[in-house]
Amino acid sequence: MTSKAPYTIDVQVETRFVPDQSRPHDNRYVFAYTITLHNAGQVPARLLTRHWIITDANGKVDEVRGEGVVGEQPWMRPGDRYQYSSGAVLETAVGTMRGSYQMLADDGTHFEAPVPPFTLSIPRTLH
Repeated sequence: MTSKAPYTIDVQVETRFVPDQSRPHDNRYVFAYTITLHNAGQVPARLLTRHWIITDANGKVDEVRGEGVVGEQPWMRPGDRYQYSSGAVLETAVGTMRGSYQMLADDGTHFEAPVPPFTLSIPRTLH
Protein backbone atom coordinates (compact mmCIF):
# COMPACT_ATOMS: atom_id res chain seq x y z
CA MET A 1 0.00 0.00 0.00
CA THR A 2 1.38 3.41 -0.93
CA SER A 3 1.01 6.31 1.44
CA LYS A 4 0.03 9.68 0.05
CA ALA A 5 2.33 12.65 0.38
CA PRO A 6 1.59 14.90 3.34
CA TYR A 7 1.38 17.98 1.08
CA THR A 8 -0.65 17.34 -2.05
CA ILE A 9 -3.11 19.68 -3.74
CA ASP A 10 -4.74 18.23 -6.86
CA VAL A 11 -5.83 20.85 -9.39
CA GLN A 12 -8.54 20.39 -12.03
CA VAL A 13 -9.37 23.04 -14.65
CA GLU A 14 -12.37 23.59 -16.91
CA THR A 15 -12.32 26.39 -19.49
CA ARG A 16 -14.82 28.08 -21.76
CA PHE A 17 -14.87 30.87 -24.32
CA VAL A 18 -17.08 33.88 -23.42
CA PRO A 19 -18.36 35.15 -26.80
CA ASP A 20 -20.60 37.94 -25.45
CA GLN A 21 -17.60 39.66 -23.78
CA SER A 22 -15.21 39.03 -26.70
CA ARG A 23 -14.59 41.25 -29.70
CA PRO A 24 -12.55 39.23 -32.23
CA HIS A 25 -12.38 42.18 -34.66
CA ASP A 26 -10.57 44.10 -31.86
CA ASN A 27 -8.34 41.11 -30.98
CA ARG A 28 -10.14 40.65 -27.66
CA TYR A 29 -10.90 37.06 -26.65
CA VAL A 30 -12.35 36.46 -23.19
CA PHE A 31 -12.08 33.08 -21.50
CA ALA A 32 -13.51 31.84 -18.22
CA TYR A 33 -11.95 29.07 -16.20
CA THR A 34 -13.12 27.13 -13.18
CA ILE A 35 -10.49 25.64 -10.90
CA THR A 36 -11.17 22.88 -8.39
CA LEU A 37 -8.53 22.40 -5.70
CA HIS A 38 -8.56 19.18 -3.69
CA ASN A 39 -6.42 18.72 -0.60
CA ALA A 40 -5.26 15.15 -1.29
CA GLY A 41 -2.57 15.43 1.37
CA GLN A 42 -2.53 14.60 5.06
CA VAL A 43 -2.21 18.12 6.50
CA PRO A 44 -4.63 21.08 6.44
CA ALA A 45 -3.31 23.94 4.33
CA ARG A 46 -4.12 27.50 3.29
CA LEU A 47 -3.67 28.95 -0.20
CA LEU A 48 -1.58 32.09 0.26
CA THR A 49 -0.74 33.34 -3.24
CA ARG A 50 -1.07 32.51 -6.91
CA HIS A 51 1.29 32.81 -9.88
CA TRP A 52 0.06 32.56 -13.48
CA ILE A 53 1.93 32.59 -16.77
CA ILE A 54 -0.47 33.35 -19.63
CA THR A 55 0.79 33.02 -23.21
CA ASP A 56 -1.17 33.91 -26.34
CA ALA A 57 -0.67 32.49 -29.84
CA ASN A 58 1.59 35.42 -30.75
CA GLY A 59 3.97 34.45 -27.93
CA LYS A 60 2.96 37.42 -25.75
CA VAL A 61 3.43 36.46 -22.09
CA ASP A 62 1.60 37.97 -19.11
CA GLU A 63 2.64 37.06 -15.59
CA VAL A 64 0.15 37.50 -12.78
CA ARG A 65 1.00 37.24 -9.10
CA GLY A 66 -1.32 38.00 -6.22
CA GLU A 67 -2.68 37.08 -2.85
CA GLY A 68 -5.25 34.33 -2.71
CA VAL A 69 -7.84 33.68 -5.40
CA VAL A 70 -10.98 35.76 -6.04
CA GLY A 71 -10.29 37.68 -2.83
CA GLU A 72 -10.03 34.58 -0.66
CA GLN A 73 -7.27 32.51 0.91
CA PRO A 74 -9.09 29.21 1.35
CA TRP A 75 -8.09 26.82 4.15
CA MET A 76 -8.65 23.17 3.31
CA ARG A 77 -8.60 20.15 5.56
CA PRO A 78 -7.45 16.84 4.05
CA GLY A 79 -10.18 15.74 1.65
CA ASP A 80 -11.66 19.24 1.28
CA ARG A 81 -12.34 20.76 -2.13
CA TYR A 82 -12.43 24.44 -3.04
CA GLN A 83 -13.76 25.71 -6.37
CA TYR A 84 -13.63 29.17 -7.92
CA SER A 85 -14.05 30.79 -11.31
CA SER A 86 -12.07 33.57 -12.91
CA GLY A 87 -11.11 34.73 -16.37
CA ALA A 88 -8.41 35.81 -18.78
CA VAL A 89 -8.40 38.13 -21.79
CA LEU A 90 -6.16 37.28 -24.74
CA GLU A 91 -5.37 39.07 -28.00
CA THR A 92 -5.57 35.75 -29.89
CA ALA A 93 -8.18 32.99 -30.24
CA VAL A 94 -5.87 30.44 -28.62
CA GLY A 95 -3.51 30.57 -25.66
CA THR A 96 -2.22 28.68 -22.66
CA MET A 97 -2.08 29.19 -18.93
CA ARG A 98 0.09 27.50 -16.33
CA GLY A 99 1.13 28.40 -12.85
CA SER A 100 1.12 27.48 -9.21
CA TYR A 101 -0.38 28.18 -5.84
CA GLN A 102 1.84 28.85 -2.85
CA MET A 103 0.47 26.99 0.14
CA LEU A 104 1.09 27.01 3.90
CA ALA A 105 0.38 23.80 5.78
CA ASP A 106 -0.84 23.95 9.39
CA ASP A 107 2.49 22.48 10.51
CA GLY A 108 4.31 25.55 9.16
CA THR A 109 5.56 23.95 5.92
CA HIS A 110 5.42 26.12 2.79
CA PHE A 111 4.83 24.14 -0.42
CA GLU A 112 3.77 24.73 -4.00
CA ALA A 113 0.75 23.28 -5.80
CA PRO A 114 1.61 23.34 -9.52
CA VAL A 115 -1.01 23.94 -12.20
CA PRO A 116 -0.01 22.11 -15.40
CA PRO A 117 -0.47 24.01 -18.68
CA PHE A 118 -4.02 24.18 -20.00
CA THR A 119 -5.37 25.58 -23.25
CA LEU A 120 -7.73 28.49 -23.78
CA SER A 121 -9.33 28.39 -27.23
CA ILE A 122 -12.50 29.38 -28.99
CA PRO A 123 -14.62 26.37 -30.02
CA ARG A 124 -13.63 24.56 -33.21
CA THR A 125 -10.19 26.24 -33.32
CA LEU A 126 -8.09 23.26 -32.25
CA HIS A 127 -8.46 19.72 -33.56
